[in-house]
Amino acid sequence: MNTHRITGGGGIQLHVVETGNPRGHPILFIHGLSQCWLTWSRQMNSELAEHCRLVAMDMRGHGFSDKPREGYTDSGLWADDVNAVIQDLSLDHPLLCGWSYGPLVILDYLRHYGEDGISGLDFIGGVTKLGSDEAISVLTPEFLSLVPGFFAKDVEESIRSLESLLRLCFPQKLSAEELYLMLGFGVSVPPYVRQALLSRSLDNDDLLPKIRKPVLITQGADDAIVRPAAVDQHKASIAHAEIDTPKTGHAPFWDDAAGFNRRIRAFVSAARA
Repeated sequence: MNTHRITGGGGIQLHVVETGNPRGHPILFIHGLSQCWLTWSRQMNSELAEHCRLVAMDMRGHGFSDKPREGYTDSGLWADDVNAVIQDLSLDHPLLCGWSYGPLVILDYLRHYGEDGISGLDFIGGVTKLGSDEAISVLTPEFLSLVPGFFAKDVEESIRSLESLLRLCFPQKLSAEELYLMLGFGVSVPPYVRQALLSRSLDNDDLLPKIRKPVLITQGADDAIVRPAAVDQHKASIAHAEIDTPKTGHAPFWDDAAGFNRRIRAFVSAARA
């Protein structure tokens, strides 16, 4: 594993981890809310690394990236973060692979930089809009009930909400080691960051139909956070998108890592053709 410090939008420092075949097709992984690059450990430490160049970034406010008080509502800054990683590491037409909140960041990038510099997209349990009734309609009541706790400054309340979030994300019981690791990097994200991310108001309905590069929409059949209606909405806007619905929860790359890794490798190969 190689680590990098890359200057992102507004001058913040981003923590980025890289592994895999330096001559392989690059994949840039972007995690979800209150996660970090370790989310992708079952990809970064797999045979996928024999074939692809794997890069995982800590989003601003997360992991070992800077956690400024401001700078989370500006689409341009998120776009600059992704572009900085692509440019600084000379990623040649990477596949952008985003989980949950990650597709929102990917779409920030597309809005400001277009799609010429990438090979394709994978939206995993993803949402593409926030701050409206329509956006809320694709989220489960179980997830929405946890949101106030994400903003809590009381440590115990915050931990309870984040632990409940993990249990929604990963229906297969996590080992004690996995649970406390994930809870640890979840708690390391300040409540003001989580609140800022979920307070954004944005709608990418105008952008989705303009996407021409290959798109894979991956949605676990037993996702307890994002409803299946989200897939229908995305497919209606991106007619050429491929749909993959593995028998997993919200995190197919974790629940069925081997299957996910095979699927993503095949998608990369097809996108390059």
